[in-house]
Amino acid sequence: MEEQKHIWQFSRIGGVNRVNLESGADLQHLDELDQKLWTALSCPVHGLEIDSKTLELIDTDNDGKIKVPEILAAVNWILSVVKNPDDLIRHNKCLPLAAINDENPLGKDLLASSKQILKNLGKADSEVITVEETSDTEAIFAKTQFNGDGIITEDTTKDEDLKKYIQHIITHIGSLTDRSGKPGVSTEQIDLFFQNCGDYAAWHAKAENNSPVILPYGADTQKAFDAFKAVRAKIDDYFVRCRLAEFDPASADVLNTLTARFEAISAKDLSGCMDEIAEFPLAKIEANKPLNLNKGINPAWAGALTSFKSLITEPAKIKKELTEDDWQQIIAGFDAFVSWQAEKAGTAVEALTLDGVRAILSDDYKNKLIALVEKDKELEKEANNIILVNQLVRYYRDLYQILNNFVTFADFYAPDAEAVFQAGTLYIDQRSCNLCIKVTDMGKHNTMASYSGICLLYCDCISRGTNEKMTIVVGLTDGDVDNLTVGRNALFYDKKGQVWDASITKIIDNPISIRQAFWSPYRKVAKFISTQVEKFAASKEQEVTSSATSDIEKTTAKVDAGLAESAKAKANTTPTPAPAPQPFDIAKFAGIFAAIGLAFGAIGSVLASVVGGFLALTWWKMPLAFLGLILAISGPSMLLAWLKLRKRNLAPVLDANGWAINAKATINIQFGRTLTHLAELPKNAKVNMVDPFSKKKNPILPILIILAVLAIVAYYLWRYGVV
Repeated sequence: MEEQKHIWQFSRIGGVNRVNLESGADLQHLDELDQKLWTALSCPVHGLEIDSKTLELIDTDNDGKIKVPEILAAVNWILSVVKNPDDLIRHNKCLPLAAINDENPLGKDLLASSKQILKNLGKADSEVITVEETSDTEAIFAKTQFNGDGIITEDTTKDEDLKKYIQHIITHIGSLTDRSGKPGVSTEQIDLFFQNCGDYAAWHAKAENNSPVILPYGADTQKAFDAFKAVRAKIDDYFVRCRLAEFDPASADVLNTLTARFEAISAKDLSGCMDEIAEFPLAKIEANKPLNLNKGINPAWAGALTSFKSLITEPAKIKKELTEDDWQQIIAGFDAFVSWQAEKAGTAVEALTLDGVRAILSDDYKNKLIALVEKDKELEKEANNIILVNQLVRYYRDLYQILNNFVTFADFYAPDAEAVFQAGTLYIDQRSCNLCIKVTDMGKHNTMASYSGICLLYCDCISRGTNEKMTIVVGLTDGDVDNLTVGRNALFYDKKGQVWDASITKIIDNPISIRQAFWSPYRKVAKFISTQVEKFAASKEQEVTSSATSDIEKTTAKVDAGLAESAKAKANTTPTPAPAPQPFDIAKFAGIFAAIGLAFGAIGSVLASVVGGFLALTWWKMPLAFLGLILAISGPSMLLAWLKLRKRNLAPVLDANGWAINAKATINIQFGRTLTHLAELPKNAKVNMVDPFSKKKNPILPILIILAVLAIVAYYLWRYGVV
């Protein structure tokens, strides 16, 4: 039989046996605890009331969830670098340097790095280190020349030339953020910069080595090409039109199309019509006509053609006329230049100019910058240990709280603590609700939350300070729900004390308390009676309205008929006999009164039987009968509520939020009262019971009712010989 390694302590909480994590020894043996006994198997990294940076460090696979193996790895890691495991369960906010296990190689490095951090922050004499100090990496590395991240900045070197080239790389290639928070460059940016410089220089060298072919106009080739592109389409159009005129001489007038166009703009200010004039042919169209470069040119193209002449035709000894053959030779002369332009490389550094790029390549600046990066990387281990100190301090502060909300729900069931999934407090309808959880997936909540058996309110919240929006689900575990409806407003206070305006958007109705269940049948009956009375009153109102409308219509019709009859009587003196009045049907009314009498008689008989039976009881049986009547009415509702309240389970709500709950999170009646607090007057408060706006009492009706009841009681006492 396998020897038991560790004796675990369990407590019965929320209907489940939950492990007690009460000592460092419990943490040391946590990997031996059967996972079936863990309360949760995974939880989300974000949306919880705990520093998410700590959870992100535990989430080593970066999938947004913390799982059991990651929890165990975090526990084992910190246990290896602290001296006393019991320190972890003491809720320490800072890490004493003396608590680090310097007999462990990693612990020794972390201790040295902790001291280096404090020294960098100007706190070399401090004996403790906090999360706030280890999280400020910019301050930690602000004054360090090298920080092990493989990124160099202008502050890394004192060589002004290297500073200048680092700035060039940042400007033309891009930058990375150094651990000091400043922009810098790595080996990748340096290589890319010098590759662009080399490519740009080589591209220019190709043109210089083949200058007559690639650069037919020397240094002015680019300008000449720009002038050529500006007029190419128009000159092509001119020669095509001339060839068409040669093909059909009669088409020349149509191809020129000048007369009609001039007529269209002749009445305008021609100086403002240059765009329209530019659409005219470049020159007058004739068969086999060369383009005269000096006269007869469309004035809208005179400027562009002047640049073309000075940069291209004059160097080519073409001064007066441009033939189509000359034009084709000019086009072919730019083919090599166009191909070379298409091969352009190193454009990222083009702004540095060719001379600047060649100056950069003339010295061994690349190797000097790479050497700085390598020197920075030599401190990678030391710098990473500084980053690990942040992990150490965070685990030291937060890990036990995480365990109390993961392995066990100790914080949820503890009277003086709150779970990490509890987001704050909602105030509504004279109560405060502490079971408020941020909703991360409303779709899953719509599917799963109803299985919890908890009365849930879903509220949309808007922050008063930042206009942020979020949705919360609130567990209502005491009081009643009678005054709560969709649309009611409330106030929500998050854990930081920030105030949010809340509005109910959805209610999942479930039993809240035994008290509510006791009154539920009476409220339902009262609601039913109220509804029926309202329906009856509405129907009677409709009948009265219809009857009145009908009477008015009949009266109007009679008046109209009378007027018509009067007019007819004037024309014809023979009188029309009036209709005989309907006789009073006494039998009909007698039947109605008889039915009403029978109804009242039946009701009176029932009441008399009930009262008579009650008064026939021995005096000590009367309270029991009254109690039995109440139990018969409220008992089933109370029993059903009691059964449901005992089974309320928070697990489906948490599962809908991305948790994997492994055990029930029951909220019984007693625990539910600690999550929802009803309004109570302060101790020793004085209350003035005189309400100036209360309804004035009218004693006549109550006195008559009391006298009637006393008369009935006296009658039955006399009848049965009691008196």
